[in-house]
Amino acid sequence: MLEIKNLTIKTADEKPLIMELNLVVNSEDKIAIIGEEGNGKSTLLKVINNKSEVEPYANISGEVHKHGLVIGYLEQSLDSDWNELPVHEYFVRNSPNSEINHEIYTRFNEISKTLSKLGISPKTLESEQLIGTLSGGEKVKIQIAKLLQKNPDILLLDEPTNDLDIETLEWLEELIVSQKIPVMFVSHDETLLEKTANMILHLEQVKSKHEARHTVKKTDYRTYVEEREQQLFKQSKDHGRERRNYKDDKRIISHQKSSVRAHQIKIKDSAVRRLLNKKMRNILVQEEKAESKLVTDKPEVEDPIFISFDKEASIPNGKKVLDLNIKELKIGERILAKNIELLVSGPSKVAIIGDNGIGKTTLLREIYKDLSGREDISVGYMPQNYNDILNPNMKAINYLTSDLESVDRDVISAYMGRIKLDWQEMNSKTSQLSYGQKAKLMILKMMVDRNNVLLLDEPTRNLSAISNPVIREMLKSFNGSIITISHDRKLLREVCDVVYKLEKDGLKKKIF
Repeated sequence: MLEIKNLTIKTADEKPLIMELNLVVNSEDKIAIIGEEGNGKSTLLKVINNKSEVEPYANISGEVHKHGLVIGYLEQSLDSDWNELPVHEYFVRNSPNSEINHEIYTRFNEISKTLSKLGISPKTLESEQLIGTLSGGEKVKIQIAKLLQKNPDILLLDEPTNDLDIETLEWLEELIVSQKIPVMFVSHDETLLEKTANMILHLEQVKSKHEARHTVKKTDYRTYVEEREQQLFKQSKDHGRERRNYKDDKRIISHQKSSVRAHQIKIKDSAVRRLLNKKMRNILVQEEKAESKLVTDKPEVEDPIFISFDKEASIPNGKKVLDLNIKELKIGERILAKNIELLVSGPSKVAIIGDNGIGKTTLLREIYKDLSGREDISVGYMPQNYNDILNPNMKAINYLTSDLESVDRDVISAYMGRIKLDWQEMNSKTSQLSYGQKAKLMILKMMVDRNNVLLLDEPTRNLSAISNPVIREMLKSFNGSIITISHDRKLLREVCDVVYKLEKDGLKKKIF
């Protein structure tokens, strides 16, 4: 059993992330940690796993009692120091620089079976393939396989769905549900949340990010969202009704008070004045009663993100955006797929799905190369690896304004406020932002640059389940063209006009 007592986490500059959290995690609890980007979800998992990872940039008080539990922790992104090592060494080292544990080689048959279930060839363990050559989804899969070898007592999963193909997503859902041990997880995937969670921990920052609060609810995700919306609606309605009634009562009472006071000034008769004083006391009692009916506070909720593209960022109907013909899609000398043909006309929204490692990200890079030199369109690109376009040492606000001829800092600050970056975060290096904040920053960059063609590699992969409905609506209403790699099932259904699956012999249209 995991016990968290009075846990408080603040950033180094005393910004509150979590305040006085008390939580007991029991067997078979499947706890979804939800909340906006930058609210401390990943930080909480790190503190539970090993708080020394967090201490350099956060102040922590309270207690986490693990009672000797073996923890299986999936970090949000695999340490890049692993990239130059072969896949088999990932399973026999605790860290990229640690010694090899030769005893683990005796368990490679078992590891191979787990990899097979995840769609990775067991031959990968026998080869010298470097971890850096794996796709994002394949990296997540080997992390999960390694976790399961520990026979953990509790699983902590930070965005486990990142880059996974749909088949593996469904496998992961079944894995979480079938576990007889507790699982705490952060995920942007609303479908996975709906199918797996039986308990919700919602982290929020209110009052312009000056106050942190949390909600713990023993229920499934969909019920939590629906009940929360109903409760907030009722609270807002009750608050408004009480305020209106109070204003009506106050107007009548104020009129009565003014009338009595006017008479008190004029009347000299002591008996009449006593009656007037008694009447005034009754009026004051009525005023107190009216104030006592103000029992419902105005709902204090986290400000939502608000972003939308300029309507001028559009593509005319029928305009040819892309006419792609690739005989062989390759990484180095390795052929991933053949005979890839893709015709995109404006303003269509096209999605590409496919098994991990088939070459989707490589294909999107080729599309970007093909389109980036065009003068008749303006292309925005969101890669799978954000560092491909984000300079980690550049301030967020400078990245946003880097291609603008003139800069109105007030306007840009207002834009950044829409994605809930405060002044300090705007002036921080991009390396200091959370993955979700980086994703929103890149989307905002496309808006500011008025791109009318968007190339998006898993655009919702690091955004919260709270932000994703807004992002989907934004993309749905976008008047330009979109080519996206995604396995976000809600995005595929709600946003995309057509879905293709990349296979070894090309792109195949799918009904989704």
